[in-house]
Amino acid sequence: MTTIRNYVTLVGNIGSNTQITNFENGKSVARFSLATQKTTRKNDGNYTNLVEWHRIFAWGNMAQFIEKYGEKGKKVAIHGRLVNRSYLNPEGKKRNLTEVEVRQIIGL
Repeated sequence: MTTIRNYVTLVGNIGSNTQITNFENGKSVARFSLATQKTTRKNDGNYTNLVEWHRIFAWGNMAQFIEKYGEKGKKVAIHGRLVNRSYLNPEGKKRNLTEVEVRQIIGL
């Protein structure tokens, strides 16, 4: 039987300063955005680079590591898993989003 795994690897540049949230129970989470590039061919035959933005988060020791070393603009490889969640916006509408939970980060 084949096991299906939720695993993603992204290589890109940290696009925002890390935001750390510390909770009363002692846990912490780090959040930041990551920019990746995709090269695509336009109708005129020329190529263009498109930037895609990803929401990234990490817990605990990984969050503290990212807070210390994960500066805006730094090129990194992130290994983790996709997390889908939903929330209600201020107007009461349900919104869905996909984030990447970091399991490993490597500076490049």
